[in-house]
This record gives sequence, structure tokens and C-alpha cells, in this order.
Amino acid sequence: MRIGIVCPYSWDVPGGVQFHIRDLADHLIRLGHEVSVLAPADDDTPLPPYVVSAGRAVPVPYNGSVARLNFGFLSAARVRRWLHEGTFDVIHIHEPASPSLGLLACWAAQGPIVATFHTSNPRSRAMIAAYPILQPALEKISARIAVSEYARRTLVEHLGGDAVVIPNGVDVDFFARAKPKPDWQGDTLGFVGRIDEPRKGLPVLMKALPKILAERPQTRLLVAGRGDEEEAVASLPEELRSRVEFLGMVSDEDKARFLRSVDVYVAPNTGGESFGIILVEAMSAGAPVLASDLDAFAQVLDQGAAGELFANEDADALATAAVRLLADPARRAELRERGSAHVRRFDWSTVGADILGVYETVTEGAASVAADERIGLRARLGLARD
Repeated sequence: MRIGIVCPYSWDVPGGVQFHIRDLADHLIRLGHEVSVLAPADDDTPLPPYVVSAGRAVPVPYNGSVARLNFGFLSAARVRRWLHEGTFDVIHIHEPASPSLGLLACWAAQGPIVATFHTSNPRSRAMIAAYPILQPALEKISARIAVSEYARRTLVEHLGGDAVVIPNGVDVDFFARAKPKPDWQGDTLGFVGRIDEPRKGLPVLMKALPKILAERPQTRLLVAGRGDEEEAVASLPEELRSRVEFLGMVSDEDKARFLRSVDVYVAPNTGGESFGIILVEAMSAGAPVLASDLDAFAQVLDQGAAGELFANEDADALATAAVRLLADPARRAELRERGSAHVRRFDWSTVGADILGVYETVTEGAASVAADERIGLRARLGLARD
């Protein structure tokens, strides 16, 4: 099958949607399909052979974050050229309602279109106002996927219609096989995310840290991600700042080793999450997970059976739970076991098969419609000859 995938966000700035698209493309290629991904990217960004650059993106505030999007006449021309040259059996557009390549591709594409909706956010006046512009493009979509029940709910409330829920995928064995790194082991809490993006929750964790260190002064917090490190620890007393170690951006391999090493992985995110791919990665690596009780996180963690939850934005509750987990090896072992079993439902062997099932459904439907149209045309021509 020839599959075209449209990424709305810049390939050179890592994020959950980009990782999902990358891993989906890799999975489909391993199965023998031909895949091309269209994505925004800076000119000097090294790209996999299956990624086609649609040009540089610009930063735009979006869903409590800053997304790097690509839009305009030049982008539209590149979308049309990619579609023309690709002759795809199916187009898979991610976030078609965002002002980026997805929407442009939705306007321009012909044939079967599958759309995946990743975003979870409250109903907004901006989205209501934009709906008449979006509607003609969205009506061309043959099948809709939401990565969680909360992304599906956002789609229904904002745009109408419905979607099948297929979660984000993870190569579970990649994380499970990673070797722990001794330097990252021993009374360690782990955090992965953009340091200067408030909704990722690092300020909540920093607020909890003095209470954690008062009970367990040997604890270290390891932080992987980009951002202003000095600003991140500015709220901590000077004597505690050495207990925080910043690792900067880490490779996929080092992220897996990081998650295999820490005693507890902490996800203090405060909102705007529709899934929680880092939780799945942490469980795959065998890390006990402590997360804020966002609806999407609770769903990923099987309502607290596969990881512990604390009240969102409650630093005291986070600290109490972290101290309890660090002091209880048996509980951590229990969470590892439960998480490792639960996470199998997110493996690409399952998720990829579900997505391929959607592709096959829409392409078979399109082929059936085309056959009916050909029969109808022949019948009309036969009547004309009579």
C-alpha cells in the first residue's frame, strides 16, 4: 500500500505527535508498505529518507504550548506537489483542524483520507468561529481516529462527528531491553519534558522537592529536556539545587536507559494532555509511574492500577506520594509488574494493526464506490447508444 502521512508540527522540534508519526512510519515500512511523510522542517534538519520537507515552520501559541506550524501559499503548493507525485492509496492526516499542513492537505487531497485527532482541550470560541472554514475540508475525511477518549470528546464537542479510539503506539520491547545506567540509579526521581513549558508541570515538582528532600535527603531529581535550567531551579533554596541534575536533550536510546534507571518516574503535567505517551514509555521500561490525576493520565494508568496518581497541581500530595514510593521497594516492584503487563496493549504490534485496519476499510470503500461509478457510467453510455 502507498501511504502518505501528514505531520502538522515541525520535525526538528521533538514532540509526541512527531514521535507517533515517526514510529508509525517505521512500523509500516517494516511491514513492506511504501510510506512518505510530509512535515515542516528547517533547511538544515537531517531527515529520514521517507520524510519530505514542506519548508520552515513558525512558532504559534496552541493548546497551552507553542507549536511550530507551516501554512501559506508556498506550503499549499508543496502539499499539492507531494500529493501529485505520491499517488497514494490513502492519506493519513494528523491534526487536520490545526492551521498547518494537515488542513492544507485536507483541502487538496482526493481519494481516501484518514485523520487522527491528538488534541484534548475545552470548547473554545475560536474553534466555534473557525468551524465554517474547517467544515468543507473535514467533510472529505473518510475515517477519524482519536488517540484517547478525551481527544474523541474534544472532536465531538468542537467539530461534531465521531471517531474510533486507537491509542498512540510504543515499541515496548525497545524500552524493556534498555540497560540501566548506574549513574542514574539510586534514590532517583525522573522527569522528561520541555523545562520551560508550564503545563508539563516541572514547577509543581520543584515546589514538592524541598519536602521530599526533608524526608529523604539522598534523593536526586534527574531532568531530561530542553529549557532554561537556571530558571527551573530558581524557586529552590540554594543548598538544594545540587540535588537536581539536568541532562539536556537525550537520544531515544538514552531516554530508554533513563526510564530503566530511575526509581520513580514523575509526570506532574497540569493540563492539555490527551494521552500521555511518556507514561507508556516509562511503563515499557519498567519505571514505577507517579502522575497527576488528569483524566487522560488516569486512563493510560488503568485508573491507578498501573501507576500512582496524585491531585493535579498539589505539590504536597506529590511529595507525600513520592516519599512513600521511594521508601517502599515492594510497592515499586508491584507497579513495575502491573505496568509492564498493562502496557502491552499500546505496543505497535496492536496499534499498527488497528490503524492498518482503518486504512483497508477506507480504501476498500473507495474502490467499491469507484466500481459502482464505472458500472453506472457504462450503463449510461449503453443507454445513449440505444
